[in-house]
Amino acid sequence: MNLNQLFSFFLPKDKIFFELFEKVANNVEEMGNLLNQISHEPDYNTRTSLISGLEDLEHLNDDVTHQIFRELGKNFITPFDREDIHNLAIALDDICDYMWGSGKKINFYKIDTLDLGIQKMTTIIQEGSSVVKRSVYELRNMRQTEKISGAIIKIHAIENQADDVYDLCLEKLFEKETDIKQLIKKRELFSALETVTDKFEQAANIMDTISVKYA
Repeated sequence: MNLNQLFSFFLPKDKIFFELFEKVANNVEEMGNLLNQISHEPDYNTRTSLISGLEDLEHLNDDVTHQIFRELGKNFITPFDREDIHNLAIALDDICDYMWGSGKKINFYKIDTLDLGIQKMTTIIQEGSSVVKRSVYELRNMRQTEKISGAIIKIHAIENQADDVYDLCLEKLFEKETDIKQLIKKRELFSALETVTDKFEQAANIMDTISVKYA
């Protein structure tokens, strides 16, 4: 065993979880930015390229999530409860899954992205994805509860805002859309976008539980 191997043997193994969660958080933010870009892009072919990038990030996030699960099986010492690590990994992965699903629906259903309701929802998602990333990064500093608490409160506010926009979008959709096929397609997209923000809140609740336990 050389010196570097000996040194790494004594390093705290639980730090790997922070690094992996931060990789996931980076994916969440990048996917939120890309989804918002997709909804504001009028050209179908350009959107197709952007959606392909969204898919690549979703697959990358799956790989990191599986690595978290593998590390749970290998490491006896973890920074917080194993159940909380498992639940948070699933919640963050769900965010990415629903963002990918939402982006895919836009071109699959050939939905007009100039719809202001869609653009408003993705703008909210973009903001929420950045706050989720900030919250995850604060897990390293759980003694500073005011920072993670502030981020979690912000996530709840974003989810409430998304609910209001979602309700308004559906109201206008049923009032103005006369093509039943378009109505069904847009309703499904709005539902998927709103679910993304629900998943934000689910992840926030888990992080809140973690911060209370270890503050």
